[in-house]
Amino acid sequence: MVDHENDQAIHSHHSAASGTENPMVVDSAQGVLPHDADPSLTDAQAVADALNVDPNVGLSQAEAERRLAKFGPNELASAPPVPKWKKFLAQFKDPLVYLLLAATAISLVAWFIEKANAVPGAEGGEALPFDAIVIVLILIVNAVLGYIQESKAEQAVEALSQMTAPQTNVLRDGRITRINTVDVVPGDIIVLGEGDSVSADGRLCVAASLRIAEASLTGESVAVGKKADTLEHAKALGDRANMVFNGTSVTQGTGRAIVTGTGMNTQVGKIADLLQATEDDESPLQKEMNYVSKVLGIAVCIIAVVVLVALAITEGFNDIHDVIDSLLLAVSLAVAAVPEGLAAILTVVLALGVQRMAMHNAIVKKLHSVETLGSASVICSDKTGTLTRNEMTVERVVTPSGEVQITGTGYAPEGRMVIVDQRTPERAATEMEAVATLGVGALANDGDLRENTQSGIWEAIGDPTEVSLIVGAHKVKADRRYAHYSRVGEIPFTSERKRMSIVAQDNADAGRLTVFSKGAPDVLLGYCNRIAVDGAVRPLTEGDRQQILATVERLSGEAYRTLGQAYRPLGTASLADVPGVILNAAGHVADIAEQSDILESDLIWVGMVGIIDPPRTEVRASVAEAHRAGIRTVMITGDHPLTAARIATDLGIIEQNGKALTGDQLDALPDDDALDAVTSEVSVYARVAPEHKLKIVKSLQRQGNIVAMTGDGVNDAPAVKTADIGVAMGITGTEVTKQSAKMILADDNFSTIVAAVREGRGIFDNIRKFLRYLLSSNVGEVFTVFGGVIFAGFLGITQPGTQGVTVPLLATQLLWINLLTDAAPALAMGVDPSTDDVMARRPRRLTDRVIDGEMWGDIIFIGVIMAAVTLVGMDMHLAGGLFTDRSVAAVGHEAQMVEARTMGFTILVFAQMFNALASRSHLQSVFVGLFANKWLWGAIGVSVALQLAVIYVPFLNTAFGTVPLSAGAWLECVGLALIVLIASELRKCVLRAMHR
Repeated sequence: MVDHENDQAIHSHHSAASGTENPMVVDSAQGVLPHDADPSLTDAQAVADALNVDPNVGLSQAEAERRLAKFGPNELASAPPVPKWKKFLAQFKDPLVYLLLAATAISLVAWFIEKANAVPGAEGGEALPFDAIVIVLILIVNAVLGYIQESKAEQAVEALSQMTAPQTNVLRDGRITRINTVDVVPGDIIVLGEGDSVSADGRLCVAASLRIAEASLTGESVAVGKKADTLEHAKALGDRANMVFNGTSVTQGTGRAIVTGTGMNTQVGKIADLLQATEDDESPLQKEMNYVSKVLGIAVCIIAVVVLVALAITEGFNDIHDVIDSLLLAVSLAVAAVPEGLAAILTVVLALGVQRMAMHNAIVKKLHSVETLGSASVICSDKTGTLTRNEMTVERVVTPSGEVQITGTGYAPEGRMVIVDQRTPERAATEMEAVATLGVGALANDGDLRENTQSGIWEAIGDPTEVSLIVGAHKVKADRRYAHYSRVGEIPFTSERKRMSIVAQDNADAGRLTVFSKGAPDVLLGYCNRIAVDGAVRPLTEGDRQQILATVERLSGEAYRTLGQAYRPLGTASLADVPGVILNAAGHVADIAEQSDILESDLIWVGMVGIIDPPRTEVRASVAEAHRAGIRTVMITGDHPLTAARIATDLGIIEQNGKALTGDQLDALPDDDALDAVTSEVSVYARVAPEHKLKIVKSLQRQGNIVAMTGDGVNDAPAVKTADIGVAMGITGTEVTKQSAKMILADDNFSTIVAAVREGRGIFDNIRKFLRYLLSSNVGEVFTVFGGVIFAGFLGITQPGTQGVTVPLLATQLLWINLLTDAAPALAMGVDPSTDDVMARRPRRLTDRVIDGEMWGDIIFIGVIMAAVTLVGMDMHLAGGLFTDRSVAAVGHEAQMVEARTMGFTILVFAQMFNALASRSHLQSVFVGLFANKWLWGAIGVSVALQLAVIYVPFLNTAFGTVPLSAGAWLECVGLALIVLIASELRKCVLRAMHR
């Protein structure tokens, strides 16, 4: 129970950890620490007493919650959130908006001039500056939509960040619990293991062969050995061997630390401002959008200049009205060309797509990584847990006297021994040796097995391979036989060593010490010179070695993962008495992790186990789908080459009798060219170390591949970070690997990667769909304005004797069209179901343009058709046109122009709605899956309803310069707009024929 009066002590100790001057005040019954206490100079128990925590129990959950409320979350201070009003005003920070505001000013000046020059008592002119009012209102509506879309995208990103939030193992209420790192509080006992990121500053109370990489904090490139001993005098940060610091990572061993500082009260908190100064580079997709906007802007400026020059030469500017009308025309062209909501729509579409991927267990940490994911050409995958079920089960135990099978599957410790060959004469010896083999494996082990009291399900804590040995030992009661041993030291497993050893004392034999080892049989055998047979120990002969290696080959060929077990009695109760063991200056035994050559020599071979991890049934289909999509699957594993080849063959990664290349064979290659030649063909690698994974990834990248690389261990982090798409395991992955990766698999399943690639391709296709739609529609608007001005005389837009420039469509009408078509239909296309088979084509290269030549062809073609039908529709309602010659006497030219503009305005809206349907595929007919996207049909319905309102609501008639249309005019509008869809279908038929 924690006394709340100790908050001051906790706060003071919290401050002391960060180097501030707050004194520590503690209850004298718990021990008084010196003023401005340095935890590294204080005994670990005294630090625990000052923070009022039992290192063996940890804080209670209730006390942890109270401290979290008191001291705040364990996170670095970030920039204060931007107020909502600033986010809203930011929507106006755009060159296009400035242009529209200029148009508003010009429109107001024109209205004032018109009012000033009006004859008193005469009718005419607008009572209000409707153009200016409408532009401002549409700008506000556009800003509101942009703000809403941005907010949704931020919520999606926040949800993703919660799913990928780093986690920490802490001791709470006597049990190890995994919590979000942000919830760690002063006084927590953090439990550290290989691959963990240190989540706070802390004083070590337990350390076993613990090494921590502190380069991010101290610049020290080599991992630092850590011990719980109290320092005799103050030392520099990099030399505080009994302290751990936030932001560093565990590379080896285990430990526990009392948290002394969290959040900004950590050493890394002092440099938080420097960390926040970094900015992310733009993704290729973002660069492409900037390029498209630049091209559009330049093109519009050129068109506007050409039009203005042509007008000045052909018609001249007679008065201020002509100048103002010409400037408004230039603004109209700009409004027509640029899709205002493009950036917001792109962000929302990516956010929604990434959320869908997260629902299917693929958590992409950054939105723009989606485009890279869809471009993957090689997937490099671990075997265990990714291609297989990760339900490791010991099925075979092979000893010098025989072989047994262990029944039962999974982690439930239910099963028994069955002699494989019933004719084996040494049945008793075989069973005894099998028990010894599993007992050694369970002792040289960092895993744990627990039964969930609520569900009754047995749960594996730690590495599944290690837990399988514990389960096997339970099944044959070996755990009981070896229960009197207690660990005193550990030489941890590393990918380079491929073995692990512990030193344990026999409490039933005067505390005598024994080394227990397990590891890859071919590696461990090299450290053995004796063998235990039927209770006796004799020298290990060359014949024994060959027989053991042959058994390894046999079991590996049957897809078993093999692990050898060995031991060595040290014959003493003190490591200091072992010949060759190094002592430090104080006469104590130096770190035993650095004395493996001494302790792991002269081992006695006991036996080996065969562990099976069956392939995931769904992976074979996923490998086949990846192959169909032009994506090569590469297996990289530490297992035996025969095991790797067998699993790879079963999954379809390689053909029957395919070979696996080993790490040693990779090392034997003379240069990068030879390596590239090998990696271009070989798809299975076995017995590899982490540096081999990095070499393979770099080699594949040199060949122009976009590489996805899976990883879980801390040593996988460099390869995962180097890959184009680093993929971390969500279940078995270490925090360091998760932080290095761009994507996290919540279920550790290879099929999820392939599904994510499919989703990524679908998202990218949808981006191309709405880009094709938006740009072709906007180009259609530009061509309409441009053609309407250049050919005004032919079309009847300009009548003989009229003054000034007459634009075919008003700026407010163009803004309204963009408001209708840029938002809802484009967003609906962003969640469009796949219309094409996205996995039936080769991967896209990152150098490929998002808008390629074929798409520009679509855009220009549709834009021309759209402008043509719009201008024809206007011509049909004007006197002196190409297609009709209506009399102007009855209603006057101005009234005819308003009706014609209403026609063109409406035709353009409907043409863009048909274009939305046509743009769902570059080749596929619009009638394939016509009603698959209910959101698109809803958006079209809303757009049509709003257009009807603009035409039939009186005050909107005035604002947008429209008049009600007759039934016949509606038939003309729909009929002409439908030509856009028909033309698109004919173009697709031609393109499909050319592709065939």
